[in-house]
Amino acid sequence: MSALPALARRTGNNSSSAIRDLLTITSQPDIISLAGGLPDPELIDRDRIAVAAKNALGSLGAVQYTETNGWPGLKAVLAQRESVLCGRTIAPDEIVVTHGSQQALSLLAQVLLDPGAVVVVEDPAYTGALQVFRNAEAQIRALPLDADGMRVELLAELLRDGVRPTVVHTVSNFHNPGGVTLAPRRRQRLAQLAQQYGFWVIEDDPYGEIWFDAPAPAPVATYSDHVIRLSSASKTVAPALRTGWLAGPSKVCRAVELLKQSADLCGSALTHQITAEVLTDTDWLAAHLTRVRAAYGERAKVLCGAIDATFGGAVHRTDVAGGMFCWVDFCDGTDTTALLAAAVDEGVAFVPGSAFAVHDDLRNSMRLCFTTGSAPVLEEAVERLARAHARLRRR
Repeated sequence: MSALPALARRTGNNSSSAIRDLLTITSQPDIISLAGGLPDPELIDRDRIAVAAKNALGSLGAVQYTETNGWPGLKAVLAQRESVLCGRTIAPDEIVVTHGSQQALSLLAQVLLDPGAVVVVEDPAYTGALQVFRNAEAQIRALPLDADGMRVELLAELLRDGVRPTVVHTVSNFHNPGGVTLAPRRRQRLAQLAQQYGFWVIEDDPYGEIWFDAPAPAPVATYSDHVIRLSSASKTVAPALRTGWLAGPSKVCRAVELLKQSADLCGSALTHQITAEVLTDTDWLAAHLTRVRAAYGERAKVLCGAIDATFGGAVHRTDVAGGMFCWVDFCDGTDTTALLAAAVDEGVAFVPGSAFAVHDDLRNSMRLCFTTGSAPVLEEAVERLARAHARLRRR
């Protein structure tokens, strides 16, 4: 039998997400997982979703094909929400509804990037973005994060040195994996640079509504029409709805729509109608988000408190003000890939920093997710992590 024909060259850029590879380990019942970026299913209001589904199914349109760029009713809802966030009018034709915001990012990469185009990302970076940009055969440049998000002043230096990115990607609110938020002054500066040098900013914002003490700052898109915003109902309503969206100039949306026609023709009219109903039920949504914020805020406090009490000066962590993650750097040289193996033996898992690395190896860092564990479970997870750390240090 002859050898099978070769695959396309671009498939050589594909690699599996380290986080997805961890799912086999974290699915074991004796493992406490701090690895996944999953919302707590107990906080997903299945009863409200069931009512919305029943209401949607009262119409034949809910089981029929819908427009490629999304069910018009949902697009109108999302345009209104984005208009309020950005403080300017966003029209429905500046919205494309996608199968999660990851699809939006993938389609945008195909629309905006030619092979060899320069893309600037944050380091550590969202792994889904790295996969997309590598598949697009982009040249990836990375800028470090600090407590105020992307080091935009370093982007300005790159630009002055002649680097000309096509896209700058930022997870602006409660960063995945870094846990930090891009400061308002840096948002304004990033927008200014986009206008001055003519590049696109992709503002990836699935976590912006999950704030604990104070709302997230105004979006980068408030300050420039060179910004394309991505968001999703996955973290706030339910991942299974697979409803994400992009908001950007109509010419970008039209190009994405044409490309999407060749990918999936259209999204789900049923889930789009469900999402539209729950997003416009303002009393329910406000109460639901209050409940989610309170639960995640308390869990973040418990996890961070346990880390501080247990590890003390051996680690430095981000201040968690929202979202789902805490980023931890070991100050004692601990290699977190080696620590993960010891941690799994103790019954706890996390994601090593190397999974998010672009240029820096981040071998002394790790990402912890606090959303799916109760306070006692999170405290036990940190105890197990401490035992693993102690074992590793004794070797």
